[in-house]
Amino acid sequence: MSYERFVVVGDSCAEGLDDPYPGGGQYRGWADLVADGLAEHNRAVRYANLAVRGRRLDQISTEQLPDAERLRPDLAALFGGGNDVLTPGWNATTVAARVDTAVRRLADSAPTVVTFTLSDISDRMPFGRRLRPRIEALNEAIRAAAGTYGAILVDLWPDQAARDLRYFGRDRLHLGEHGHRRVAAHVLDRLGLPYARPWLDPLAGAPARPGPRAQADWLLREVLPAARTRLRNRIIGRSPGDGFLPKRPELLPVTTR
Repeated sequence: MSYERFVVVGDSCAEGLDDPYPGGGQYRGWADLVADGLAEHNRAVRYANLAVRGRRLDQISTEQLPDAERLRPDLAALFGGGNDVLTPGWNATTVAARVDTAVRRLADSAPTVVTFTLSDISDRMPFGRRLRPRIEALNEAIRAAAGTYGAILVDLWPDQAARDLRYFGRDRLHLGEHGHRRVAAHVLDRLGLPYARPWLDPLAGAPARPGPRAQADWLLREVLPAARTRLRNRIIGRSPGDGFLPKRPELLPVTTR
């Protein structure tokens, strides 16, 4: 099938953190790579990315879905839920309802919808095993909504690449260059579009396990500052992502890089 109007909604993973274009500046990410892949098959494709880092599913529905509906996509993708998992006051029933609402509205707007489960962070993040039940509940809700509304599901939960830190950025939470390429390949594969890239092949060599010194440095450099920022935002009533705008708010032709 040939797509001409590709719209993405979601959080930082949909925006493209942590995969900057060469030379810095704007983030690339799996969605830009999928748009490039679509353009290789149809030069008429146009692409919008409404995702904003830090957004929960209810914020995505309120802030991004009205614009997505206005753009009338024939292919839409939703990558979200990670910030719901990290938010104090987690409630599985509430989050499942948010998932259902977001996927239903997107499916009402686009004939083809792609959505994603989250990968297993339990081996690479502090307190990851404590978050695992939340991620499993979120993923079950995403699978259920995909089945109910006929969305294409990219199931990242069983992907063994989640155990290889080379797929992730410095914070080990956001995907890095290799991770975004891998997700893009999963999407193109599920859409039935060929791609002449080995992005789903395992990375060469064995993944290195960080030693105690590297672990301590990572905790001081990445984890503690992020925790302080989240606590400060809670105190002042600020949400992560406040003040950020979508990187590509309108449908524009795709210029492959």
